[in-house]
Amino acid sequence: MTTTTPFTIAVPEEKLSNLRAKLDATTFPDELDEAGWKYGAPLADIKRLVTRWKSEYDWRKHERLLNDELPMYTLDIDVKDFGQLNIHYIHQKSQVLEAIPLLFVHGWPGCFLEARKILPLLTAASHDHPSFHFVTFSLPGYGFSESPNKQGFAASQYAEVGHKLMLALGYHEYVTQGGDLGFWITRKIAKIYGSKHSKAWHTNYTLGQPPRLLDAPLSYLLHLVAPYTESERAGLERAKFISARGRGYYAQQSTQPQTLGYALADSPVGLLAWIYEKLVVWADDDYPWDDDEILTWISVYWFSRAGPAASLRVYFETTQNDDRSFGPSHTPTIPMGISYFPKELFPSPKAWTRLNGKVVFESDHDRGGHFASHEKPQELVDDLRKMFGKGGPAYGVVPGKAGYASVGL
Repeated sequence: MTTTTPFTIAVPEEKLSNLRAKLDATTFPDELDEAGWKYGAPLADIKRLVTRWKSEYDWRKHERLLNDELPMYTLDIDVKDFGQLNIHYIHQKSQVLEAIPLLFVHGWPGCFLEARKILPLLTAASHDHPSFHFVTFSLPGYGFSESPNKQGFAASQYAEVGHKLMLALGYHEYVTQGGDLGFWITRKIAKIYGSKHSKAWHTNYTLGQPPRLLDAPLSYLLHLVAPYTESERAGLERAKFISARGRGYYAQQSTQPQTLGYALADSPVGLLAWIYEKLVVWADDDYPWDDDEILTWISVYWFSRAGPAASLRVYFETTQNDDRSFGPSHTPTIPMGISYFPKELFPSPKAWTRLNGKVVFESDHDRGGHFASHEKPQELVDDLRKMFGKGGPAYGVVPGKAGYASVGL
């Protein structure tokens, strides 16, 4: 590892010019009458966003806002068998010296922007709730992190990057939070680096599998006789809908990501439509996506260091390398917390999710979808404060790091 380097987003003007030229040359597809969302992202929505992107949206304004809000850096990290990767990350220390070190891991189609709203909340000092030293990073191949150029970079490698980043920043004991890909990566961190370094983990990705007789006989028997709650039945219906109508992205990205990559790397409108659909369908209906918010999200992908195609390969690698397996041999033993948001992709019954680890904390929410840190930042932060605060089941899990402000602060 080498010295940390401060980082400022500064997209070259030629990339902005190239984007405008591509937007000007867009050819839109036709659309069936009254199609709405039935066949995918509506033509009217995409035309509106494209018009704003090329004529009204000001990337430089949002670039300045990101640079002003987020303390960003880069660091070279050695990954076993893959060499050195230059990693873009965000690090904000709390004013509370004994704050709890927390690593947040984003997913797809997210990026480091998923941390934007929770960062100031988590680092806030208080006598009433714990504070956190906050760290997140752009996954290799995302945002402004370098992408691996060798095959086989799967969840274990992403976990290695996150873990080594925390060590490099002086956090030898820490906790983690993540959803989507962040669930798989923090789960791997908990499994590989748990107990000694990773002390507890929390997720909002409520994916699970039904108990199996040989793996968990008691849970299996209870699963057979205990009725599902109304919210659990609604969750299973949500999972059924996503499996039938919203999982085509996974089939493509986990089998032939390079083929899709050509379209996303060459067409900003293709990239916009591909991700916009997920932002809307995966979020709860009550989240009011703003056009500039969407375009900033997509622009980060378009201007990413490796290009948008690189972000797809994690699906291939984690699937082909069996890094998404459940079962006792994959289950971490450190304390785990779960936040349930009803419009998550695959909201599983608690009898299922409790098999994902040593669950010590659970919290149910009436609203919220897949992008919990972005849609419901206060609710997610409150859950972390309850889990790691005084009276919480993971209080003091990082020795000497209670996270509370002293009287004089």
